[in-house]
Amino acid sequence: MEQQQRYRTGGAEWMLLAVAMVWGSSYGVAKQALWFYPVAGFLFIRFGLTFAVLLPTLRRHWRQAAGPGLVLGGVLLAIFLCETYGIAHTSASNAAFLIGLCVVLTPLVEWLLLRQRPENDILLAALLSLCGALLLTGASPLTLNAGDGLMLAAALLRALMVCLTKKLTRHREIPALALTCVQTGVVASGALLLLLVTAKGIPQLPVSPAFWLATLWLVGLCTLFAFFAQNYALKRTTPTRAALLMGSEPLFGALFATVWLQEQLSTSAWVGGGMIVAASLWAARPRKAQRLYAAT
Repeated sequence: MEQQQRYRTGGAEWMLLAVAMVWGSSYGVAKQALWFYPVAGFLFIRFGLTFAVLLPTLRRHWRQAAGPGLVLGGVLLAIFLCETYGIAHTSASNAAFLIGLCVVLTPLVEWLLLRQRPENDILLAALLSLCGALLLTGASPLTLNAGDGLMLAAALLRALMVCLTKKLTRHREIPALALTCVQTGVVASGALLLLLVTAKGIPQLPVSPAFWLATLWLVGLCTLFAFFAQNYALKRTTPTRAALLMGSEPLFGALFATVWLQEQLSTSAWVGGGMIVAASLWAARPRKAQRLYAAT
C-alpha cells in the first residue's frame, strides 16, 4: 500500500513538472497573441474554447463541481487578468520569473488557510526568492512598474489558488475535468463581461494565423492539459510541495522568451531570476519527500 501511494504521488509530481514546462512557454506565446487582440477578448476566446471542449464532462458531475468551481473560477479570473495585463506591460522574461514568487507566498498562505506552519528552510527559500525578485526588476517594492506589479499580484493569487484548491477538494470526489470546466466557464464569462464594458462590443476577430496558433497552444497545453494536471495532482500532494515542484516554470519561461521573442535580460536580472529558481529547488530537495510520504 505504501509503495502504491508513493507511485501515485510521484506520478502527480511529474505531472506538475510538465505543467511548469508548458506554463513557462505561455508568457511568450500570450505576449505574441496580445499583438493582435485586446486582453479581455483574448481571454474570452482562450477560455471560451476550453469551456466548450470540456462542457460534456459536466453532464454527470455538475453538482459536485459547481460550488468549488465557481469559487476557484473567480480566483482564476483574477489571476489571468493580472497575468495577461501584466504581460502586456512588462517583458515575458520578467513575467515568468516574477510569477515564481508564488513559491514565496504559498507556504505563508498555506499557514493562514490550512494552519500548516512552513519549515524554516522553506522560509529561508522564500527570503532568497524575494531578494531575487528585487534583483530581477532592479527596483524596490515601491517603484515597480505596472506590469511587474500585476505579476506580483498574480503570484499572490496563484498561491491562494493552490491552497483553496486543496481545501475545497479535500475529502470530495470531484472529477478534475469537470472542475476545470466550471473554472474556465467562469473565466470566459468574466472576460466577456469585461470586454463588453471596456470595448462596448466584441472587436473583429483576428485573421492572423500567428494569433490562432498561439491560442490553440494555450488552449490545448497551457489550459486543458495544465489545469487538469494541476487539479489532479493537488489532491495527491501538499500545496507547498506543488508550488516548489513548479518552481522551474520561470526558468522555462525566460528561456522561451529569449529564444522565441529575442528578449534580452541583464546580468543582474539573470542572477535574480536564478535565485528564484534555486530557492525553489533548494527547498524541495529529496529529504522532504520522505516526510510527505509519512504524512500521507
